[in-house]
Amino acid sequence: MTTIAVLGNGRVGGNLATALTRAGHEVTVADRTPGAASAAARTARIVINATPGAGSPERLAALRDELRGKILVDVSNATVDGPDGLPADLIHPGSSLAEQLQEALPETHVVKTLNTMLFPVMTAPAALTQTPTVFVSGEDPGAKQTVRGLLADLGWREEWITDLGGIRTARATEAAVLFVPHVIRSEGFVPFAISIAR
Repeated sequence: MTTIAVLGNGRVGGNLATALTRAGHEVTVADRTPGAASAAARTARIVINATPGAGSPERLAALRDELRGKILVDVSNATVDGPDGLPADLIHPGSSLAEQLQEALPETHVVKTLNTMLFPVMTAPAALTQTPTVFVSGEDPGAKQTVRGLLADLGWREEWITDLGGIRTARATEAAVLFVPHVIRSEGFVPFAISIAR
């Protein structure tokens, strides 16, 4: 059992919290109540960033002390939304949200994952008709190994997990969010994930 704090109580955060609790972890969900994120992060071993990506760097930089030495799992994408509310562009072209977080939190182990799929797939990858891929980016091998364990608890088989390397590789997975609006407009809001076919 691991103590986990989920920052963000929307569809993504709520979905992850429910699944991780079901897997036997002790999970606290922090909403936007003043002090809630600080209190949750302080007592957790792993913190999941499921807050809107546009405000994540500022929001998490304020938790530098609480996050020191801990694993921060970043599942968000930082995008500029179009008139229909779907992602239209990246906020950090030439960089990534994950890199911004790692720069703001040098004593925290940032690991990027679960950001190349619609949120239902994060906790039910086997529900897709084809094999999905989940990507992992981060600088610390131990932190990435711990996150691989969490992914397994969420139903991701070992062969479905691809370690891309350092945190800079998150640029590639975050850019994949630009597929999302086009796929949704074409197929509707049907769960899907980016997958590497071999």
